[in-house]
Amino acid sequence: MRFGRAMLLLAMAFVEVGILLVALPMLTLAFAFGMVFLYPPQVMMVRWAAELTRRWAREWAGVEIAPPYLPKPPPVQPQPDGWYRHDRTLYKTPRVPEWSNRWKWLISDTASWRDSLWLLWDPMVKITLAPLLILLPRVGVRLYALWARALLAPTAASLLAGRVRHLDRVRNLANDTQAAEMRRIERDLHDGTQARLVALGMTIGAVEELIEKDPKAAKALLAKARDASADTLTELRRVVRGIHPPVLAERGIGDAVRAMAMDSPLRVEVDVDLPHRPEAPVEAAAYFAVSELLSNAARHGRAERARVDISQHDGDLRITVEDDGLGGADPAKGSGLAGIERRLAAFDGVLALHSPPGGPTTVTMELPRSLPEKGSSGAVPKMPLWKTCVVVFLWLTAWCPFFPQGMVAAIFKVFSIDEKAWFLALYLPEPWQWPVIALMMLVGGTMYAAAVLIPATHSQKSQWAPPRLSFNRC
Repeated sequence: MRFGRAMLLLAMAFVEVGILLVALPMLTLAFAFGMVFLYPPQVMMVRWAAELTRRWAREWAGVEIAPPYLPKPPPVQPQPDGWYRHDRTLYKTPRVPEWSNRWKWLISDTASWRDSLWLLWDPMVKITLAPLLILLPRVGVRLYALWARALLAPTAASLLAGRVRHLDRVRNLANDTQAAEMRRIERDLHDGTQARLVALGMTIGAVEELIEKDPKAAKALLAKARDASADTLTELRRVVRGIHPPVLAERGIGDAVRAMAMDSPLRVEVDVDLPHRPEAPVEAAAYFAVSELLSNAARHGRAERARVDISQHDGDLRITVEDDGLGGADPAKGSGLAGIERRLAAFDGVLALHSPPGGPTTVTMELPRSLPEKGSSGAVPKMPLWKTCVVVFLWLTAWCPFFPQGMVAAIFKVFSIDEKAWFLALYLPEPWQWPVIALMMLVGGTMYAAAVLIPATHSQKSQWAPPRLSFNRC
């Protein structure tokens, strides 16, 4: 399997040469002769090869290379008069503005030019690594994946643009969630507390009219008013707990969920393993998510038992809620799961749902980077033995192709020194000497670069993770 992958990489080098033979003339015609319509298909062709390499690096070597491209421009929207504006020009149809925006998007994306630079060098790098790919396929594929990440990884601009787009989405979701919470509080106050206060006022008004005519009836109404005021106070406390329970602020999410379990109609078992408290907004989001899930289990799933597990996993807050209900939960059916997803999305949270018909239902929620990692001391993790061996091998052998077989042979060639010594390139026919010298220097430079990149990338944490905001149904 590993040898086959190595052979596929080498075969891809010849495919890339073919792409270069087509892409370079298209690029020349686009900019030298004004045939700009050739540039978008040229970019898409090169991106196809780059995306294939990113997928192979992820699947074969475990090296994640996120797409570095800037987000596509949004669709052109018509003005109130139905015309489409691009700069200072108006158009009847969106075709020209759409094409112009697409052109500007492609030509201003640094990643597109880096893809072209990668494609120019990649066939030579594959051929250079051919002995390693054949003899040690695992190491060769891994080394090639690191090379690919050096040129195909996200740029600073694309990281910033992706982050801004993600923050815009999170902001919109947070605003929607806040608006829904405000509507819920307004509805609870209007339908509950306000109605009770109006009834209490009417009762007191009736007491005022009866206090002289019928003191006994007035006394009975006052008793009802006292009971109504107690019910109103209970209702108001319930609304306040729905906004932010005092026990959550004072004791944390563990004790707050335990208190919730005591008031639940279900028999709820709560397990908490949190050495540290999350931030208050994270606690609130997690608490209300658990509350909604337990409510769904009792109301829709007809469950009798439930179990809540709250724990920490490498700095992530993970909450699992399992019930013995009927199952078949579906976010599309309006069961409140979509609202939970929106609430978690404000903190890059993800929700996984497993609810087959007949049950049980298991919901796992994870809020990343919301807790300090256990035992984190800032120390760089130790490299595995095979990585250390590769780095040592590269440092010990890279000098040979780079200096004597490359630079020194080039000096001998420039100054026409007849001594060939053990410089391999000088024993070849004249047309082949300079290409071989350049190849030797490239091999040595690549080995030195790999010796530096492997330790650096090992200790480097991932700079971007695409938001995970969709349901995972098992």
